Amino acid sequence: MLNSIAIIPARSGSQRIKSKNIKKFLGVPIISYSIEIAKKSGLFKKIIVSTDSNKIAKLATNLGAEVPFLRPKYLSDDFSTTADVIKYTIKNLDKDTLEYKYVCCISATAPFLRTKYLLDSFKIINKDKCNYVFGVTNFSYPIERSFKIKNNSPSMNFPKFYNSRSQDIKLSYHDAGIFYWGKKTAWENKIKIFDKKTYCYRIKNLLVQDIDTIDDWNLALCKYRFINNKKKI
Repeated sequence: MLNSIAIIPARSGSQRIKSKNIKKFLGVPIISYSIEIAKKSGLFKKIIVSTDSNKIAKLATNLGAEVPFLRPKYLSDDFSTTADVIKYTIKNLDKDTLEYKYVCCISATAPFLRTKYLLDSFKIINKDKCNYVFGVTNFSYPIERSFKIKNNSPSMNFPKFYNSRSQDIKLSYHDAGIFYWGKKTAWENKIKIFDKKTYCYRIKNLLVQDIDTIDDWNLALCKYRFINNKKKI
């Protein structure tokens, strides 16, 4: 029996890439990748798109998702948090007495999402030992070797690593920005994700691309073409 739903936040007011969530990525709206993979996984009672836009709502519905209500403007600006959006969506869905235990927040700009990620991570959270499971990947170069530039001169952010070789420094990780499984109760109570009861699902660095700028978008296109020309990654 299905006991989970997917929520895909997709507001209309992206600043650096106009209409980012529905901009065409290799011929189709980028949000369609997230909706399609969510459908293929077979995990969800409902796939909900949370948006403030009638245009995005119509597109999402045509792609097979549901938009039972529009998100209010106060949850659609640059300062709105994902946690607030998910909590609001859960609260309003509960008015329909929909029963479910888990919520998976999926990025609207996640062309590298795979059904395997959703299925594997659902098995982990379904064991009931953690509140969240989310995708992570490693930084491609040690952040300990990073530096600032002032008046065209470098200054180490972490001076004690000045003489350290990159291969001797432990990997550091960052949020892959693709999916976030959480217990419904964890989302409702806004329990912090960065906690010992969160499981980090590792994804290869090549298969992750944050998309915030046009340069990011173009790099994602290059990666996607490369990956899909390979038999195995």
